Amino acid sequence: MNLQELRYLVAVAEHRHFGRAAEACNVSQPTLSSQIRKLEDELGVTLIERTNKRVEMTAVGSRILIHAQRALAEAAQMEDVARAARDPLVGPLKLGVIPTLAPYLMPLILKPLRQAYPGLTIELWEDQTRSLIDGLRNHRLDAALLATAADAPEITEIALFNEPLLAALPLDHRLAAAKVISEDALAEELMVLADGHCLANHALAACGTKRSVSRTGLQNSMQAATLETLVNLVAAGYGATLIPALAADSLGRRGIVLRPLAGRSSRTIRLASRPGFPRPQALRALEKTIRRAMGTAVVPSRPAQSRLAVRRPRFIP
Repeated sequence: MNLQELRYLVAVAEHRHFGRAAEACNVSQPTLSSQIRKLEDELGVTLIERTNKRVEMTAVGSRILIHAQRALAEAAQMEDVARAARDPLVGPLKLGVIPTLAPYLMPLILKPLRQAYPGLTIELWEDQTRSLIDGLRNHRLDAALLATAADAPEITEIALFNEPLLAALPLDHRLAAAKVISEDALAEELMVLADGHCLANHALAACGTKRSVSRTGLQNSMQAATLETLVNLVAAGYGATLIPALAADSLGRRGIVLRPLAGRSSRTIRLASRPGFPRPQALRALEKTIRRAMGTAVVPSRPAQSRLAVRRPRFIP
């Protein structure tokens, strides 16, 4: 057997369709099918059950699939080690970023990163924290930008900066004229993102609120998957929320009022990776670029009449 046959097997298991798997592998369907049959002949077992509509892994096929995925991951690691030995700042860096950070931080760092390290290519994967941590464990990702601790011994983390949270209110809100908002004052009307988004936990913790707290039927029935949707609900007068400071410039123009929080609630942005990642220089390049970009970024902090003054995020050395 060879690695190409294992790649075909993994592709079929992922797509559950020979045609789509062949397309993903950039080969013809007859070529892929013949290679799968060759692998089955070499192993002496049937790996895939074929039907007219769908293909399924056999019991032994599912067990062998696990080893095939591990073998491909190890082969990829061998390539990474060799690439790192040649030039650690050349080649792809598979980076995961949480959805409440990616749209606001990445525009600040992608161009400077390309200018400073032209050989380094960022392959961006935007997803929720749990999926990103799984991606690190399974070697699908090289690094991830998170806002909560991974709490996993096989993951290392570097704290980059503290990002303030801001109160987002409707224009006619009873607290809209206040210069600073107490977190406790928003507890009963706080709207948060759907489960799985770490920002929801940060907002609830900041306002001393638990999900079991009684809410209106409307608030209970709403499940916003993006910050943009959540802010649109705020603008429509359905409640209040907290947003990260880097999003203020983009979201603050949507018919809402942004105010700093009395308790200065914030979230810590972290760079997570595996301890054995063979290209630590690439991670340091990413870290350096983020710190430099955030050193020139400005985020809302204190209002001055109808406008907000600015201050930078607090760095963690």
